[in-house]
Amino acid sequence: MLSIRVFRAIDDLKSCEKFAEGHANVLKDYGVTKVTSARTDWFFNPGVYVVLVEDEETGEVVGGERVHMVSEGFYLPIQEAVAIVDPKVHTLVEHYADGKVTGEICGLWNAKSIAGKGVSLFLTKIGVAIARHIGMDSLFVLCAPYTVQMCQDSGFEIETSIGNEGRFVYPKLDLIATALVVKDLHHIDPKSEFYNEIIYFYDSPISTASVLGQKGETIVKYDITINRTSTLQ
Repeated sequence: MLSIRVFRAIDDLKSCEKFAEGHANVLKDYGVTKVTSARTDWFFNPGVYVVLVEDEETGEVVGGERVHMVSEGFYLPIQEAVAIVDPKVHTLVEHYADGKVTGEICGLWNAKSIAGKGVSLFLTKIGVAIARHIGMDSLFVLCAPYTVQMCQDSGFEIETSIGNEGRFVYPKLDLIATALVVKDLHHIDPKSEFYNEIIYFYDSPISTASVLGQKGETIVKYDITINRTSTLQ
């Protein structure tokens, strides 16, 4: 069984280190050694929430993601990643942050031991629910080609106003990243396939779910409650 929990980065630095180590190891497997989402300055960003996936039998950290809320003194990872090729990303983020709260899901990874078990899609939808829970109005993501559909299945749409119709060469010359956004977390189309799941996570933050992927079924126990005193004031 897998367990999922969420915490604010500055409240649990040891768990942040475990997340960063696992993420770095996965990136190395893909030949990526420099990527903004793999930096560790987020350990000390009060607007970062970490979602950690652990194997209950071994205690090993086997996956996770981060939810970054725009906060003073920190750029979102998408800004740091693509501003050098398209500075308009700063204007775009400022637009969504004007009188509202925006943020980003980033650093999503899973170990080879759970690859193909549907955990990444599960995490993406949970990330959307967490963003809504902590008061965000919109949410960005920058993802690889093979995860674009997964993000679209979680409520994101391609942001075509930046890059080449939303696409960038990143983090290596032979890799393409796509920028997507959920424009309004509070008005998700109730007719969409992902609506019920995201609202369920939002309304039932402590539960157990059966996750089905290409490599079979996995039982996931999750607690994505967040201490209200830990959220940004």
